[in-house]
Amino acid sequence: MRQPRSSSFFAVLTIGLLLTACGGSQAVETVPATALPAEEPTAASAEVAEAAAEVTLPSEARARLEAIAALPHRSEDNRARDQYRNPVETLLFFGAEPDQTILELYPGRGWYSEVLAPFVAGHGQLILGNYDPDGDPEAYPTRLAGMVLEMLDDRSDVFGDVRAEVFVPGRRVTLEEDGSVDLVLSFRNAHGWARNDITDTVMAEVFRVLRPGGTFGLVTHRAAEDADPAEALRLGYLRESEVIAAAERAGFELAERSDVNANPRDTRDHPEGVWTLPPTLRLGDENREHWLSIGESDRMTLRFVKPAAE
Repeated sequence: MRQPRSSSFFAVLTIGLLLTACGGSQAVETVPATALPAEEPTAASAEVAEAAAEVTLPSEARARLEAIAALPHRSEDNRARDQYRNPVETLLFFGAEPDQTILELYPGRGWYSEVLAPFVAGHGQLILGNYDPDGDPEAYPTRLAGMVLEMLDDRSDVFGDVRAEVFVPGRRVTLEEDGSVDLVLSFRNAHGWARNDITDTVMAEVFRVLRPGGTFGLVTHRAAEDADPAEALRLGYLRESEVIAAAERAGFELAERSDVNANPRDTRDHPEGVWTLPPTLRLGDENREHWLSIGESDRMTLRFVKPAAE
């Protein structure tokens, strides 16, 4: 298990959370990210941080998430994606709490991880379930898993004791025990499972690792319900009904769905599928402004629960 290094990051996080909490029911002026120190604090700010550290951090999830989302460990490019991915509202919809054990599946380059890690720091545990870093060294999934490990090491001031585990259902899974996770999250991965014909296997593993009563939160690219499934999948989209059916086959119950990540501007018929749109922009400069005006893909946001044990 990686141990967090001494850093100013969590001191900055403490101050940000306290500023948010002090607003109570009144409106709180947002502190610009540029106003928060990204480097080592001055002697004066260190004194403030030391005093603030003695105060209990607010446990209210929204306060923590809003403060974290504004902090400078997130790049300008990553914060620009918030308008499409809505991290605060999405995680609140899934019922995320700081004291949970949270498993994020296939974190990509860590866009959500850099919000989740400080969210649970000192209270819960974040686990990243990823591809096997010891797989084929030329394969993209292997390289991506290696990049995540490097990210955890290089940015341990942010990621702390986040655990990286292998999650390749049907081949290798290093997650420890059944029923050990409170919340499993997956963002924009389900089309890959369908393309590799492993959806049912992944769903079964997610069901296994969740505790009874636990939540599986899933966000993925949404096709129209009357779309041809094969053509939609070729473009990176899935029909909501088929995702729900797969989860129910594994034993999940659909608790609620949200349109927090819906995008009615997405016509879902682009020449390079979802990868035509930002942030990939696979066509480069061809019609770039048009694709940017659409924004990221239309997405379903589904909250499933594992039935509580009788």
